[in-house]
Amino acid sequence: MASANTSWSEENFSCPICLDVFSSPVSTPCGHNFCRTCINNFWDEQVQCKCPICNQIFDTRPDPQVNIFVSEMADLFRTTVRVKEKPCVEPGEVPCDVCTGTQLKAVKSCLVCLISYCQTHLEPHQRVAGLKKHRLVEPMDRLEDRMCKKHNRLLELFCRTEQECVCLLCTVTDHKSHPVVPLKEEYEVKTALLEKIEAEVQQMIQERKLKIKEIKDMVEFRKKDADGVIADGGQVFTALMRRVEKCRDDFNQTVKERLKTTEKQAEDLIKELEQEIEDLTNRSSEVKPLSHTEDHLHFLQAFRSLKDPPPPRDWTTVEVRPPSYAGTLRRSLDQLEETLNMEMKKLCDDELKRVQQYEVDVTLDPDTAHSTLILSEDGKRVHRGGVVKKLPDNPKRFTHYWYPCVLTRQSFSSGRFLFEVQVKDKTEWGLGVARESIDRTGETRWTPETGYWTLDYYNDVLVFRDNPDVRLPLRAKLQKVGVFVDYDEGLVSYYDVEARVHIYSATGCAFTEPLYPFFSLGLCEDSAPLIISSIKQSRTFV
Repeated sequence: MASANTSWSEENFSCPICLDVFSSPVSTPCGHNFCRTCINNFWDEQVQCKCPICNQIFDTRPDPQVNIFVSEMADLFRTTVRVKEKPCVEPGEVPCDVCTGTQLKAVKSCLVCLISYCQTHLEPHQRVAGLKKHRLVEPMDRLEDRMCKKHNRLLELFCRTEQECVCLLCTVTDHKSHPVVPLKEEYEVKTALLEKIEAEVQQMIQERKLKIKEIKDMVEFRKKDADGVIADGGQVFTALMRRVEKCRDDFNQTVKERLKTTEKQAEDLIKELEQEIEDLTNRSSEVKPLSHTEDHLHFLQAFRSLKDPPPPRDWTTVEVRPPSYAGTLRRSLDQLEETLNMEMKKLCDDELKRVQQYEVDVTLDPDTAHSTLILSEDGKRVHRGGVVKKLPDNPKRFTHYWYPCVLTRQSFSSGRFLFEVQVKDKTEWGLGVARESIDRTGETRWTPETGYWTLDYYNDVLVFRDNPDVRLPLRAKLQKVGVFVDYDEGLVSYYDVEARVHIYSATGCAFTEPLYPFFSLGLCEDSAPLIISSIKQSRTFV
């Protein structure tokens, strides 16, 4: 039996139709063996059922049963004889599905058998009458995926309504009246679209690469900016520490000198007291012998020779006064405060120079202006008028009579910006920024929660509107106010531009909408305008 095994060949266990080793082999009434799938597919294509080998015609379609012996022998052949060799097919080529040894390149694919054949294994399709009727096409990989699951036909059309591949029978059933085109035509359309998409994708990639570079450059710039701020801050704190140390040393020296003066005074008094004690002791030594003599003559003569003692000093009112340190620490702290104010002014001046590089050109928007406001033609000045103008209804316009306001045409949704406004001679005003969706009827209190970040001046009082309001010190009449916003950092800062002094900063602001520069002229009907300062093109920033 072993010798018989060695003489087995693949032809002994191959299906005459697919030429591959039997899979579920069945026998026909005439005794020939085929794969169950192969013979059923063959008979599906025939008008009369006949044997592909001997052409015997069967009156009724047979129901072939599995040939157990052939099936077992085919399985044994697979496990003991058949060895799958490495395909000799180049990448991109379709291999022959029948080759069991070295796989050759397929030259045709059968849409009936759903198998690709090399030239050798294609021979039965060119010889056997029944196989000749099978539809052969250029080699295709994964043929089962190219067939319509419903009609078992080649997917060769494209339905533009359902955006899916269909077979010819689909066009007269499920996709009837749908526009269909050959796959090649849709392929060309989709290829052109894909090229466009690819170009757009590449453009988006480049834009994002540029954005990455922009972000990296921004981070590098911020890093250098931070290094500069740290260096400047280091110099300021070093100067302050030196000044603190000097004030401390001067204070200690003053206290020590006053203590030394007190000690010297005490030493002088002690010396004087000790001298008086010595004199009194000597006096006692002279007087004491006379107090023991009983010779009247000698006593009187000796007593007469005694010198008169110096007039005694009244020591009851004499005291060592403690040194007075009142005002010493205060004067040191005043000096320190003066130094700190100087450094703060210098720091604020440097800070203002930095933020002024973000100055923007803004103009007032007449569509938002309250009906009592009068705007200049260039949109840089606004003041109150005495008459309420009749203006067309506009949802953007401020309408509350007692709070005439106006926004700018320009809005900002990112980055940093600064605008400066002259408030000279204006008795009441409000400046800041407001988000786009604010209530413009005046019924809502101005706070960051309602979308307003404003600095208000009225009755010689300066406040930042919040809940509660933040009252701010006012050193002198403000001439020009700068409003700086860092949208991404959530920062709004106000500056006294002329005095180069920082007024107030609102931090941790949540900006989620476009911000508009905001102007309010208050309740007082003075004629002084608010004037947006023009950008100084010649300004040099340090």
